[in-house]
Amino acid sequence: MKLKSIKPARIALASTALAAFLAMPAMAQDADHPKTEKLKVACDLGFAPFCFKTSTGETTGFTYDMSAALAQKLGRPGVEVTDSNFSAIFAGLFSKRYEMIPAPTNITTERAAQMLFSEPYMPTGLGFLVKKGGKIANVEELKGKALSVNNGSISDKWLTDNEAKYGFTIQRYNKNADAVQAVMIGRAFANVADAPVSRYVSTQTPTAEVAYVLDGGRNFGIAFRKEDTAFRAQVEAALECIKADGTLAKIHEKWFGVKPDAASSTTKVYPGIGAPDFEGYDATPHKAECK
Repeated sequence: MKLKSIKPARIALASTALAAFLAMPAMAQDADHPKTEKLKVACDLGFAPFCFKTSTGETTGFTYDMSAALAQKLGRPGVEVTDSNFSAIFAGLFSKRYEMIPAPTNITTERAAQMLFSEPYMPTGLGFLVKKGGKIANVEELKGKALSVNNGSISDKWLTDNEAKYGFTIQRYNKNADAVQAVMIGRAFANVADAPVSRYVSTQTPTAEVAYVLDGGRNFGIAFRKEDTAFRAQVEAALECIKADGTLAKIHEKWFGVKPDAASSTTKVYPGIGAPDFEGYDATPHKAECK
């Protein structure tokens, strides 16, 4: 039997199809982080001073400014913010509604098992915000008191884990602003939130003050999907650059009124990629190429 010859055009077509097939995973990955589109991020737009709207409807805050600085380093044309209650913010990340979560997210062992984190970018703790004159010397004094909290936050988890131990009750709200208001109208004794947030609220609310801070040695980090190792590395390099050139310190001073401590995670560049001592950390040495 005589075999038919295969025409060069058909060979070229087959080669092109094979190349396109092999390139599909890379194209899909790029589609999640298109260089020509705005950087898609999520935050709770009621969480001043990190992410909130001005009286004219513009999005602003520490998180927004940091995201804009990162987008510039990444060569992206700006930032697109998705407003999400914190109780639903991780589900939105996993379903690819946005590319990352720069909103203040505590790096924890439980979360690191489900997602990737950047290196830390700000130290935090739990702040107990009360009406002026309210006193808290220690957590034992919380017995019998009603505490308000942003639903799904790390503060909510601490309250849930310690409710029976210390004998307080919990009021959960979908916006931290509502949780603060509960204290101001006397519905709750204290609002529990990340310490930087509590301190900021006290500067904006003459009748409020931070009565107590519980320092847990935690830090905020940017959260990514578990499979997004390459994108995490790109953002981490950008984060290291805005630490090194002082941009992040200036954003901190703008929103919190003070320069960050020279040894804090807001200024410190960490070795490797990710949060040291947590799952997902890559200890491979690298050096960010900053422009």
